[in-house]
Amino acid sequence: MSLTISSAPQGFSAFITNLGIRDTTDDFVFIKSSVPCVADGVFTQSLFAGPSVTISRDNLKDSQAQGIVVISKNANVANGSVGIADAQEVLQLVATETGIAAHNIVIASTGVIGRRYPIEKIRAGLLGLGKKFTDADFNAAARAIMTTDTVPKVATRQIGNAQLVGIAKGVGMIEPNMATLLTFFFTDAAICANSLRTIFRSTIDKTFNCLSVDTDTSTSDSAVILANGIACEVSEPDFASALQEVAQELVLKIARDAEGATKIIEVTVDSAINYAQAKTVAKAIVNSPLVKTAVYGADPNWGRVAMAIGKCENEQQINPERVVISFDNVKVYPNTLTDENLQQLRQIMSKDQVNIHVSLNIGEASATVWGCDLSEGYIEINGKYST
Repeated sequence: MSLTISSAPQGFSAFITNLGIRDTTDDFVFIKSSVPCVADGVFTQSLFAGPSVTISRDNLKDSQAQGIVVISKNANVANGSVGIADAQEVLQLVATETGIAAHNIVIASTGVIGRRYPIEKIRAGLLGLGKKFTDADFNAAARAIMTTDTVPKVATRQIGNAQLVGIAKGVGMIEPNMATLLTFFFTDAAICANSLRTIFRSTIDKTFNCLSVDTDTSTSDSAVILANGIACEVSEPDFASALQEVAQELVLKIARDAEGATKIIEVTVDSAINYAQAKTVAKAIVNSPLVKTAVYGADPNWGRVAMAIGKCENEQQINPERVVISFDNVKVYPNTLTDENLQQLRQIMSKDQVNIHVSLNIGEASATVWGCDLSEGYIEINGKYST
């Protein structure tokens, strides 16, 4: 989707460039608001979280920010005190050039772990930054934050007279726990800090935290929202609905572009005791390498779904005799499948999106999660990632 200026939120401008972090493609983004914003962020729970995460957590404690820096192709993780100093220097360089206080800027990094920023290149590339801003091009920003992504990921919605745009990157090392996953949202809607925090965290939990490509939680996961209030106040239900739609659209784009993926897997578990149980079971299914490979090969081996449910040994309320498993409209358990049924199931599993449905029949809660199949392409990409 190409964003025109008229459909973009007001008050945001950007500086996007190549600093030579790894190659000749754009690798540095700074998007700022003309006025301070109400802001919130959620980040990886990894014990190896990088300086970008720890610094940004601190900078968002007052629920305010005015800009976001993103460096791609270098995660700046596991570099000790030098990595922290480098991240702080980047913020100070940007602050000096723009007049925005360093503590009002969020920083995010993504890419190879254990390598220091090429800090001399960054220093040189940021000289004169303050005079180089243009109207925010969110498509260009989404492209600049990519690593192994093949397409930029952007989604927009209108909320009354206000606009909301979200960008994201990530196709591997993804099972967010808030992977190399970054997502940022910008809006000119006016909304109070407490409401923004509640809505944003609920949205992330039901979208990005329901996404899994390969079960690996990155050291750099960051999701941040800036609301500058320039346009107008909006109703909280309308804002929540729009944010949910944008986030879910980005999640599906990530799943579709996942490393080596050929198909999206959507798993819905209903009739559970509570949401947590439904999500646990759904994640067990979408994360199973055997389920993923069966989907990749369109192998109608539905028993792998039953196996994945069975791994949830802490969910003692689940009774296999009450469970119902379906692929689209084909019930595979409890059922005796004919050759015709198996052929129908094979056709369903050959689609670009494979929908798996499980009813536990012990409650009223449900959850939906998204992932992808597992192909030889994933190994090809990650076997050579750092080289």
